[in-house]
Amino acid sequence: MLFLTTPVPHLTTSLPHDERFLARIEDGWQLDLSNFIQNGIPQILFALLLAFLFQWTVGLFIKRLHNRADRLVANNQRAGQLRTIAAILRATSFGIAGFYLLTQILSALGVSLGPFIASAGVIGLGISFGAQSIFKDMLTGIFILIEHQYSVGDSIRVAGLTGTVEDLSLRVTRLRDSDGTLHIIPNSQITTVSNLSRDFAVGTLNVSVDARENPDRVIAVLRKLAAALRKDEAFHDIFIAEPSILGVDKISGYEVIYPISVRVMINQRDAVMRELRRRILLAFERESITLASTNSTQIITTPTPNPPPAATPSQP
Repeated sequence: MLFLTTPVPHLTTSLPHDERFLARIEDGWQLDLSNFIQNGIPQILFALLLAFLFQWTVGLFIKRLHNRADRLVANNQRAGQLRTIAAILRATSFGIAGFYLLTQILSALGVSLGPFIASAGVIGLGISFGAQSIFKDMLTGIFILIEHQYSVGDSIRVAGLTGTVEDLSLRVTRLRDSDGTLHIIPNSQITTVSNLSRDFAVGTLNVSVDARENPDRVIAVLRKLAAALRKDEAFHDIFIAEPSILGVDKISGYEVIYPISVRVMINQRDAVMRELRRRILLAFERESITLASTNSTQIITTPTPNPPPAATPSQP
């Protein structure tokens, strides 16, 4: 008596098929790993070496620019231009090196760069509509550099803020004010630039003197001390022109204003004005010239009536 047994296909034939599938996956991983070790790792190392050499070369050039700017003590404008160029080169070199490393790493990992570049173009087009302010910042930064509106180290007034330019890029301007606060201003918000460090600085001091003082005597004293300050060795090279005493500018009650105008080198106005105020106080004290009082209160005194004479007793 014969018994026929039907083989179970999924138990006998599926196992070799699964083994072949796993073997193909393992062979593929080994092939990819071998290809990455033989080609990908050397490509990444070569890209890192090129990026390092590029940054090192740019760093040397930036260091030379800073050293040359430090030596230009008499030409602050040219020194500021060199520092600005150094800051732009540093930011641009980091961007170029980072983009180059990204493309080389993707290529070493087997990622096709064609779809990546095409998608990047589409994404960039979409970002351009949503980030118009960024492109406006960069466009404004380009015109700031081309027109040389200001540079690193200049004292400027922009966007309602006043300070010294610490860093300048195509997108933002970093401004340090007098109390140490660092302001980061997008270039697109800069509409009007007031450069306080261009060519020369003008300082005006309004001296308030009591109206009862002789104006000719006051003007003579002011001219004498201004000329002495101009001839002082500590301030002789700072002055660009002789101080100007304009005479009586304003009369307000018992107050007379005598303005003094000085033209000095950039970033030197405050020191000159402080010294000028100090000498005016000493000169007025020495010449017995009274400064005008800002207090407008008048004190009126009423004379006290004399008491009546005491009655003298009559003599018998």
